[in-house]
Amino acid sequence: MLSLQEISDRLEIQQLMVDYASAIDQKNFDALDAVFTADAHIDYTAMGGMVGPFPEVKEWLKVALGTFPHYQHMLGNMSLSFDGDHATGRTMCFNPMQIEMPDGNSQVMFLGLWYLDKFERTPQGWRISERAEEKCYMHNAPGMLSAV
Repeated sequence: MLSLQEISDRLEIQQLMVDYASAIDQKNFDALDAVFTADAHIDYTAMGGMVGPFPEVKEWLKVALGTFPHYQHMLGNMSLSFDGDHATGRTMCFNPMQIEMPDGNSQVMFLGLWYLDKFERTPQGWRISERAEEKCYMHNAPGMLSAV
Protein backbone atom coordinates (compact mmCIF):
# COMPACT_ATOMS: atom_id res chain seq x y z
CA MET A 1 0.00 0.00 0.00
CA LEU A 2 1.32 3.43 -0.95
CA SER A 3 1.90 5.99 1.77
CA LEU A 4 0.37 9.44 1.42
CA GLN A 5 3.90 10.79 0.82
CA GLU A 6 4.51 8.36 -2.04
CA ILE A 7 1.12 9.15 -3.57
CA SER A 8 1.98 12.85 -3.40
CA ASP A 9 5.47 12.25 -4.82
CA ARG A 10 4.07 10.21 -7.71
CA LEU A 11 1.51 12.87 -8.58
CA GLU A 12 4.12 15.63 -8.39
CA ILE A 13 6.48 13.74 -10.72
CA GLN A 14 3.63 12.95 -13.13
CA GLN A 15 2.84 16.68 -13.24
CA LEU A 16 6.54 17.44 -13.76
CA MET A 17 6.51 15.18 -16.82
CA VAL A 18 3.37 16.93 -18.15
CA ASP A 19 5.10 20.26 -17.53
CA TYR A 20 8.09 19.01 -19.58
CA ALA A 21 5.90 17.89 -22.51
CA SER A 22 3.86 21.11 -22.40
CA ALA A 23 6.96 23.32 -22.36
CA ILE A 24 8.49 21.46 -25.32
CA ASP A 25 5.27 21.32 -27.36
CA GLN A 26 4.49 25.00 -26.73
CA LYS A 27 8.10 25.95 -27.53
CA ASN A 28 8.33 27.61 -24.11
CA PHE A 29 11.85 26.43 -23.42
CA ASP A 30 12.40 28.75 -20.46
CA ALA A 31 9.66 26.81 -18.63
CA LEU A 32 12.11 23.88 -18.58
CA ASP A 33 13.98 25.71 -15.80
CA ALA A 34 11.21 24.50 -13.46
CA VAL A 35 11.52 20.91 -14.76
CA PHE A 36 15.28 20.21 -14.62
CA THR A 37 17.86 20.89 -11.95
CA ALA A 38 20.35 23.57 -13.04
CA ASP A 39 23.09 20.93 -13.22
CA ALA A 40 21.01 18.22 -14.92
CA HIS A 41 22.75 15.94 -17.42
CA ILE A 42 20.68 15.19 -20.54
CA ASP A 43 21.40 12.60 -23.24
CA TYR A 44 19.15 12.82 -26.31
CA THR A 45 21.59 10.95 -28.60
CA ALA A 46 19.47 7.80 -28.95
CA MET A 47 17.03 9.76 -31.12
CA GLY A 48 19.62 11.88 -32.92
CA GLY A 49 20.01 14.72 -30.45
CA MET A 50 22.83 15.97 -28.28
CA VAL A 51 24.24 15.16 -24.87
CA GLY A 52 25.36 17.68 -22.28
CA PRO A 53 24.45 19.86 -19.33
CA PHE A 54 20.92 21.25 -19.14
CA PRO A 55 21.73 24.88 -20.10
CA GLU A 56 23.45 23.76 -23.32
CA VAL A 57 20.74 21.25 -24.20
CA LYS A 58 18.03 23.87 -23.59
CA GLU A 59 19.69 26.22 -26.10
CA TRP A 60 20.08 23.36 -28.58
CA LEU A 61 16.38 22.47 -28.23
CA LYS A 62 15.39 26.02 -29.22
CA VAL A 63 17.28 25.67 -32.50
CA ALA A 64 16.72 21.98 -33.27
CA LEU A 65 12.98 21.96 -32.60
CA GLY A 66 12.55 25.27 -34.42
CA THR A 67 12.86 23.34 -37.69
CA PHE A 68 9.67 21.37 -36.96
CA PRO A 69 6.43 23.32 -37.41
CA HIS A 70 4.38 20.97 -35.20
CA TYR A 71 4.98 18.11 -32.81
CA GLN A 72 3.53 16.47 -29.71
CA HIS A 73 4.94 14.52 -26.79
CA MET A 74 2.38 12.07 -25.42
CA LEU A 75 3.53 10.33 -22.26
CA GLY A 76 2.34 7.16 -20.58
CA ASN A 77 3.21 3.91 -18.82
CA MET A 78 5.32 5.64 -16.20
CA SER A 79 7.23 3.40 -13.81
CA LEU A 80 8.73 5.08 -10.73
CA SER A 81 10.96 3.84 -7.90
CA PHE A 82 11.66 5.95 -4.81
CA ASP A 83 14.59 6.17 -2.41
CA GLY A 84 13.93 9.06 -0.06
CA ASP A 85 14.48 12.34 -1.88
CA HIS A 86 15.56 10.54 -5.06
CA ALA A 87 13.61 8.57 -7.63
CA THR A 88 14.15 6.86 -10.95
CA GLY A 89 11.64 6.57 -13.72
CA ARG A 90 10.98 5.04 -17.12
CA THR A 91 8.28 6.79 -19.15
CA MET A 92 6.98 5.93 -22.60
CA CYS A 93 6.77 8.75 -25.15
CA PHE A 94 4.95 8.78 -28.49
CA ASN A 95 6.23 11.74 -30.51
CA PRO A 96 4.67 12.60 -33.90
CA MET A 97 6.58 15.39 -35.65
CA GLN A 98 5.72 17.32 -38.82
CA ILE A 99 8.63 17.82 -41.20
CA GLU A 100 8.81 20.31 -44.05
CA MET A 101 10.19 18.56 -47.12
CA PRO A 102 12.46 20.15 -49.75
CA ASP A 103 9.67 19.91 -52.37
CA GLY A 104 7.41 22.16 -50.27
CA ASN A 105 5.24 19.37 -48.94
CA SER A 106 5.28 18.13 -45.39
CA GLN A 107 5.06 14.74 -43.78
CA VAL A 108 4.64 13.42 -40.26
CA MET A 109 7.10 11.01 -38.75
CA PHE A 110 6.35 8.98 -35.64
CA LEU A 111 8.93 8.42 -32.91
CA GLY A 112 8.60 5.94 -30.07
CA LEU A 113 10.97 6.16 -27.11
CA TRP A 114 11.32 5.94 -23.36
CA TYR A 115 12.65 8.61 -21.05
CA LEU A 116 15.00 7.17 -18.45
CA ASP A 117 15.08 9.72 -15.66
CA LYS A 118 16.59 10.40 -12.28
CA PHE A 119 14.62 12.79 -10.10
CA GLU A 120 15.53 14.65 -6.95
CA ARG A 121 13.40 16.49 -4.44
CA THR A 122 14.56 20.11 -4.21
CA PRO A 123 13.25 22.99 -2.08
CA GLN A 124 11.20 23.96 -5.18
CA GLY A 125 9.78 20.45 -5.61
CA TRP A 126 10.75 17.43 -7.70
CA ARG A 127 13.12 18.07 -10.63
CA ILE A 128 14.77 15.90 -13.27
CA SER A 129 18.49 15.65 -12.50
CA GLU A 130 19.40 13.20 -15.26
CA ARG A 131 17.65 12.16 -18.47
CA ALA A 132 18.48 9.73 -21.26
CA GLU A 133 16.36 8.57 -24.15
CA GLU A 134 15.98 4.93 -25.17
CA LYS A 135 14.94 4.47 -28.78
CA CYS A 136 12.14 2.11 -29.72
CA TYR A 137 11.30 3.11 -33.31
CA MET A 138 11.17 5.79 -36.00
CA HIS A 139 8.46 5.52 -38.65
CA ASN A 140 8.16 7.62 -41.82
CA ALA A 141 11.34 9.55 -41.06
CA PRO A 142 13.08 11.13 -44.05
CA GLY A 143 16.27 9.35 -45.11
CA MET A 144 18.53 11.85 -43.35
CA LEU A 145 16.82 11.10 -40.01
CA SER A 146 15.97 7.39 -40.29
CA ALA A 147 19.64 6.39 -39.96
CA VAL A 148 19.67 7.65 -36.34
